[in-house]
Amino acid sequence: MQEPEIQGSSYNDVYQGMKERNVKDSTDKLAAAHVTIAGAGGLGSNIAIALTRIGVGHLTLIDFDSVELSNLNRQQFKLSQVGMPKVVALKQNLQEFNPFIEIKTHQVKITHDNVKELFEDADIICEAFDNPAAKAMLLDAASEFYPDKPIVMGTGMAGVHSSNTITTTRPRKNLYIAGDGVTLGAEGLMAPRVMIAAGHEANMITRLILGNTEICGGIIHGK
Repeated sequence: MQEPEIQGSSYNDVYQGMKERNVKDSTDKLAAAHVTIAGAGGLGSNIAIALTRIGVGHLTLIDFDSVELSNLNRQQFKLSQVGMPKVVALKQNLQEFNPFIEIKTHQVKITHDNVKELFEDADIICEAFDNPAAKAMLLDAASEFYPDKPIVMGTGMAGVHSSNTITTTRPRKNLYIAGDGVTLGAEGLMAPRVMIAAGHEANMITRLILGNTEICGGIIHGK
């Protein structure tokens, strides 16, 4: 039987080629990890793309909303996807970047009552809401139901302030927060700073998958 192909190349050649520039010895750990992302908007869509590209093997995307025109200045959707459920559109895009990962979706609103069920399979919980009350709710519920699971959150990425004000902090064990901690969405949200905060979250998740729980130091040397 002829081996299946992707874009004229064998599955194995494509898979190995996509991992060639990853950090040494990271592929198996990334492929085994399961990250559940709460929110598929500015933060969530950018985080999901970063994790997909490096080969995080299992992603669960949760969002109740649909793509709107106002999302396109910072969220990773196409004009042709306006009106689609965000989780459906994002999964569609992610599968074009990496066909080798498993992606599950839930088009639901996250509440205290469904957190236990929705995040049961997650190794790492990623918060990517744009609503402070929703952020607090998820933190409280996740801490209650899954106190040993790391949760990576974002807060403060609005405006066009210095990129260097966005950092990652660790206020307590298993809790990591990316952002400037000050700016509010009412100031306006645009791609550059949102993507920086999303990059912080995605990088912290990657570090956790590879066994580094610290927010600084621990440089991993790769190719």
